[in-house]
Amino acid sequence: MQFNQLTGGEPALLRRLNVQAVLRVLRGAEPATLTQISHAATLSRQTVDAVITELTREGWIEETPPEAGLGRPARRYRFRAEVGHVLGIDVGVDRALMLLSDLDGTVLARRDSSLRAGDREERLQDLHEAASAFVDDAGVPRRRMYAVALGMPAIIDDSGRVRLSTPIPEWNDLDLAAEASAWFDCPAFVENDANLATVAEHWIGAAQGSDDVICILSGNRSGAGMILAGRLHRGQGGAAGEIGALAILGWLGEEMAELREDVDVAAVIAAAGTGQPEALDRVDRFARTLAQGAAAMILTVNPGLVVVAGGFSRAGDTLADPLRHHLDELCLYPPEVAMSPLGVDGVALGAVRFALERVDAELFGLHRGGAVSDRRRPEPQLNAAAYKDPRPAP
Repeated sequence: MQFNQLTGGEPALLRRLNVQAVLRVLRGAEPATLTQISHAATLSRQTVDAVITELTREGWIEETPPEAGLGRPARRYRFRAEVGHVLGIDVGVDRALMLLSDLDGTVLARRDSSLRAGDREERLQDLHEAASAFVDDAGVPRRRMYAVALGMPAIIDDSGRVRLSTPIPEWNDLDLAAEASAWFDCPAFVENDANLATVAEHWIGAAQGSDDVICILSGNRSGAGMILAGRLHRGQGGAAGEIGALAILGWLGEEMAELREDVDVAAVIAAAGTGQPEALDRVDRFARTLAQGAAAMILTVNPGLVVVAGGFSRAGDTLADPLRHHLDELCLYPPEVAMSPLGVDGVALGAVRFALERVDAELFGLHRGGAVSDRRRPEPQLNAAAYKDPRPAP
């Protein structure tokens, strides 16, 4: 499907502003009366009544059953978040984590699916089939799919094309947004996975209320995203936060691979948590190298918060404490360090939020005040040679 406006024809600016004000009150909130909506939206009761009538006719608002009690209860209205859905997908090298949500961002279903690695078309086919089966099994009609957003370890241009992915090189130059938009006949968007993890932290994670934050996504690899002045900062061509391109900082080197590629990382973390010396040393080396890359960004933008997201966020203070120690040594104004509460779902949750922002903007001209940036800028030339993995091939 394609986005449709509330009515045929272009609405007047005043009407659109009134609709936006009413929707801001009702989205994600308990049912409210006309008086309550009027007060919260700072609109007259007559104006709210007209907007509610229109939104009800268009299927976005409905009157709720009256509450039991004495006298004639006031009519209450709610936003029908269930009329549409968005799909957020975290695309990895051999797996895809998918979350399905309604238009209020309530996650309704979750699935982790495997993907074939090594072939461009096979991986794309697997992802398409997995997403289709997931939506069908959730019982969501295709016509109610409003947007799909995908995150992957790559530099993504403004159109949703994969410019460069070291972990998934067969998708380089793939117009992934165009491919995914055909799955459910709805708009599709693609963004770097660390950027989406950052969006999720700002939305419902450790960075809520923080206007300047760096988020380090650390699992099978490490990447970073940043929010500056409350907005996601993508930089030229979407390459902001690609600190791993600087081999001297070690994010692709042995100091981090030693722990990341262990057959039982959780056991090493657990042993470090109990004070086992060898495990403590391994975690400390990982934290020191992570801090080197983080400090390069911290000294540049001076954020108040660094969030560790992804699989290593589950290490808690066992990783956070040595990371704080090394950042204290490296930074003029060391930021607060927090571990993400979202675990491995962060990228997919950020994709959900990313899709919802686009749906709101297209359907209602409504912006949630989140971190998602407006991606309209000329694309610079990319120096792909700078992103080679410095480790020798196996």
